[in-house]
Amino acid sequence: MEWIQWRDQFPILSRKVYLNSCSLGALSRRAEERVLQFQEDWHNCGASAWYEIWLNRLTELRSRVAGMLGAELAEIALSHSVSAALATISSSLDYTRRNRVVVAELDFPTLAYQWMVKPGVEVVRVPSDDGATVSLERFREVVDDRTALIATSHVFYATGAIQDLKGLAAIAHEAGALFLCDGYQGIGQVPVDVHAADVDIYIGGPLKWLLGGPGLSYLYVRGDLIERLEPETTGWFAADDQFGFDLTHFEFKPDARRFELGTPALHMVHSALGGQEIIDEVTVPRIRERNQYLTERLIDRARAAGFRIRCAPSAERRSAIVMIAANDPHRIVNTLATQGIIVDARPGHVRVSPHFYNTESEVDLVVDRMVELGA
Repeated sequence: MEWIQWRDQFPILSRKVYLNSCSLGALSRRAEERVLQFQEDWHNCGASAWYEIWLNRLTELRSRVAGMLGAELAEIALSHSVSAALATISSSLDYTRRNRVVVAELDFPTLAYQWMVKPGVEVVRVPSDDGATVSLERFREVVDDRTALIATSHVFYATGAIQDLKGLAAIAHEAGALFLCDGYQGIGQVPVDVHAADVDIYIGGPLKWLLGGPGLSYLYVRGDLIERLEPETTGWFAADDQFGFDLTHFEFKPDARRFELGTPALHMVHSALGGQEIIDEVTVPRIRERNQYLTERLIDRARAAGFRIRCAPSAERRSAIVMIAANDPHRIVNTLATQGIIVDARPGHVRVSPHFYNTESEVDLVVDRMVELGA
């Protein structure tokens, strides 16, 4: 793969040293072209574009996502955000006998918030022993016959550590619970086969590594689980006879689209399709190989310069989210921005997240500048 050839596809790379894909993936020319096509369809067809064009684009996106995740088309739904997808799923579960939801203390707060507001549901937080990872043993200690589901991350947002999905699924299923994985930080940078991993529910989205922007998320639900789940949070896109407009009768779609809500943000569907085209061409396994190389180079350079890194102990469990300890991360991030280097801050750390379109010289530069700034 000639990685340098992809840089022309992303205008920001000619203007900035962009190392913040974990917050927002770079906007591509492909995505812009897709959005322009959406606008032309709107100009040319008006509302009839829904039936002639746009419904097929929704199907195209679901199909591409299914292929990337090793899922079937019927197992994929579109939602507006991870929070919206979680709300739909959480409203589908019966908590009368199993009222415990297990999360990790390193998870993004959205996962815990969803169940913290539900009366009678107990949220159990699994601790981290090293501040970067959570062991399977720690999960096994708290999962029991009161557990409705394990709901945790594929990749931890503040450490970049990759979790063992198959191991987590086994722990959940041995106790008769479900396994829900928030894959938002991992999808597009870390390969996943949801069937092989035995995941019940997987949620991702195009904002970050998939280069598609905000306002959209993807929901996978295992095929044989779909008809057992009937959400209490719903909308007209979930109705089996969606265009029957029957106010007196409601029946869910038989596939994963029963978890969809209202009209999706079509401009973001098109942007996501542009980004997904690139991901599909490059392929996630090759992205993983490239990102792992850049990540390990960055970690080695940072450690050699005397920085402490918050990360998983082995390269196999590290993703392209690198947390570099700093006394005043916001000062460092703001100063680097004035120099045209875009990274992010999290408590006590500068977060650097290279993607396949970055170069060795860029990851070297951010370390050199942090040394100069006395980080």
